[in-house]
Amino acid sequence: MEKLTFNKSPAPTIGVEIEIQLLDSETFELTSLAPEILKRVSHSLNGRIKQEFIRSMVEINTGICSTVADVERDLRNAYSHLSKISEELGATLYSASLHPFSKYSDQQVTVAPRYKRIMDELQLVGRRFISQGLHVHIGVDDEEKAIKVNNNLRLYIPILLALTASSPFCEAVDTGLMSYRTKLFEALPLAGMPDSLDDWEEFNALINLLWRSGIIESVKDIWWDVRPHPDFGTVEVRICDIPYSLRDILAITALIQALVIALAEQYENPEPHMQILRSNKWQAARYGLEGLYIDPFFGRKYSMREAAINLYRHVKPVSEALESTDYLDGIPGILKSSTGSHIQKQVYYSNGENFTEMIKTMQGYFLK
Repeated sequence: MEKLTFNKSPAPTIGVEIEIQLLDSETFELTSLAPEILKRVSHSLNGRIKQEFIRSMVEINTGICSTVADVERDLRNAYSHLSKISEELGATLYSASLHPFSKYSDQQVTVAPRYKRIMDELQLVGRRFISQGLHVHIGVDDEEKAIKVNNNLRLYIPILLALTASSPFCEAVDTGLMSYRTKLFEALPLAGMPDSLDDWEEFNALINLLWRSGIIESVKDIWWDVRPHPDFGTVEVRICDIPYSLRDILAITALIQALVIALAEQYENPEPHMQILRSNKWQAARYGLEGLYIDPFFGRKYSMREAAINLYRHVKPVSEALESTDYLDGIPGILKSSTGSHIQKQVYYSNGENFTEMIKTMQGYFLK
């Protein structure tokens, strides 16, 4: 592997990826219809609606967007097109990070060399990983700045997770967690909370060491909660569960864009202790917005809701400059109505523990 080149983004552009479940319209089980659906995708959306590693999910990508409004337009267009094709084939779409009752053993892996290589390596760990997430790329104009942002973003990873939690059920079991996807993801190699990086040279040396050792084939095999993406010239936030509504996806996107800009101009924080970062992340995965957040530097204890509203207020001036406050102001809405996990559990237990009725109810929220 040659020395990595960071393809600098002159503006804080946005790219969003959302992974969507494909369900049978009658049984609401995951259905392996992705290959048939993708054959029908309009040529105008080639590259925007893509295969994923299992055939019961697809990925929707935006183009390179300048504003959150651009993101909304791209996602609405692609989602509506995908929904129409799916309905014609007897499928329906579902936005959550884990299906509540389908079994991993029933899922089919997409036929592609990269997925075969990964599954051959991961074995049962990979077969159990049938989750969906939200990934947000924000353009950064300098590789050293990207490393600084990546380091500092680790403090806020738990808050972003708590605001998006949507995976409380797995194989018909209430896991007791608000984001069980997070714990499945951490079983993967090179996943989870990244270590601090001194500079771009250290990142380059690490990637080359992993490549020379045959551990990775490219940066795409690094599955950290947040990572620099040299090809796109971005910092990619990967921690988030997939929110249950487009409104929440856009609010989180606005929050992440404003946060990256704020951190790019901020001094580098002192090195936080990894055990505090991991503890905060556990609180977010276990309790969502009801968890605790410990300030890594002063040891001050907050509720996760307090930490979220403090973050919202911190980035609000940046959002105002970006003219994205109409979207950012969805964050207090999340704190009021709560996350997909909370609502799933509320609907499930108030409807006689019926997963089908829960899915039907949750589907109705996506485009509201």
